Amino acid sequence: MESQIHKIHQQLVNKEITCTRLVQDRLNLLKENTYNTVNSLLDQQALKLANKVDAKIAKGETIGLLEGIPFGIKDVYMVQGTLTTASSDILKNYKSPYTATAIQKLLDAGAIPLVKENCDSFGHGSSSENTIFGAVKNAVNSNLVGGGSSGGSAVNVAKDYTVFSIGGDTGGSIRQPAGYNNVYGFKPTYGRVSRFGLIAYASSTDCVGPIAKSTEDIRIVLNAISGKDEKDQTTFHSDAISKERSLKTIAIKTVGYFKNFVENDALDHQIKTDFLAYLEKIKKTGVEVKELEFFESDTLVSTYYTLAMAETASNLSRLDGTNYGERLEAENLKDTYAITRSENFSEESKRRIVGGNQLLSQGFSDEIYLKGLNIRDQISNNFEKDFKEVDIILSPVTPATPPKIGDSLKDPLTMYLSDAYTVGFSLGELPTLTVPKGTSTGLQISAAKKNDELVLQFANFLNDLI
Repeated sequence: MESQIHKIHQQLVNKEITCTRLVQDRLNLLKENTYNTVNSLLDQQALKLANKVDAKIAKGETIGLLEGIPFGIKDVYMVQGTLTTASSDILKNYKSPYTATAIQKLLDAGAIPLVKENCDSFGHGSSSENTIFGAVKNAVNSNLVGGGSSGGSAVNVAKDYTVFSIGGDTGGSIRQPAGYNNVYGFKPTYGRVSRFGLIAYASSTDCVGPIAKSTEDIRIVLNAISGKDEKDQTTFHSDAISKERSLKTIAIKTVGYFKNFVENDALDHQIKTDFLAYLEKIKKTGVEVKELEFFESDTLVSTYYTLAMAETASNLSRLDGTNYGERLEAENLKDTYAITRSENFSEESKRRIVGGNQLLSQGFSDEIYLKGLNIRDQISNNFEKDFKEVDIILSPVTPATPPKIGDSLKDPLTMYLSDAYTVGFSLGELPTLTVPKGTSTGLQISAAKKNDELVLQFANFLNDLI
């Protein structure tokens, strides 16, 4: 699909539309939508910003490429003066005292935020059902889940309620819902985009990234939000990716795929068939396709959830009704803490907090948590070896198609296993993009650390292929 950002920018410059009308039309769609994608609308702020853009255009002033472009924000990012609920009871009335770095960069570029978007509470889930605002419905089939945890963000883009959205990806939370809703979703290299102002789930794998309908829009937004931030010591300087360079695909000679992913009994038969057929199409272009060996999916999921649960138990310990969050009073301070956290966290969040605290407790820490860290190092080493043999790793996004709404809540283990093909790339800190091609839930493109540009180049190669 063509770039929506370029198209709208040209319409604004040519005065074919006004920014105020553009924003109001999108706000109306968001208000009327029946997909449960909206936690709160930023309508007053959005219309004020739109008026400023219209005033600049009327004066003949130049506007930037992102200026006046409406976008959505997953409701785990701080935006000063707005509600930031993380789709949870404990933060349902929490107002942000500051703005997240990535969002501020977009505001500085003139983009206009329309909505804080529904998601799994604190990112805890793979379906966007674990939320106080009601399950997000799939953009293609409203009986199915929207995916998670950035389900509202993916559905808003798919339905053209927003031009792009900023999601959050810890173990696949941008890539999986993008695949479920047939849009592009990018998890950058860990540290390319600042996490400052993102409510932390698992700090060592949390990534800020865009969801959009084209690789060009992904590139534009990624450039805008990338860069070193003194407020996040994991960030690094990264050069902007030019449009011309993103279209250069000649450097890609070899593509790898994990044999055990394809041979996994849990992989849907049609997804497997389509994935293998797509590899054959790639081979016919002259690109070499190689089989690679990797960790079993059960090991990847177990390692990821071991580390993620431990980190979320630590990160959410501050939400006790005294420091942050809705406070429920009891007879004494100890009981106040207990009832506040018991009543205000969802069942899934409590499951992860309790599991994480146990993993970090004496007797379990050495046996399980440290073993998880060791396996994570082995995963990173495996990727380093693989990228000496291939330029790109291609994989399915999910082992199965989206489940019906309600099914995931009945079976948390199956929900965890739905992350089997995404969590490994998170543990390896790799840039990974979901593209709506190849299978019903898309394809996943990964490259070596800090090689985000190559991911976009290969995505554009696939655009040329079909």
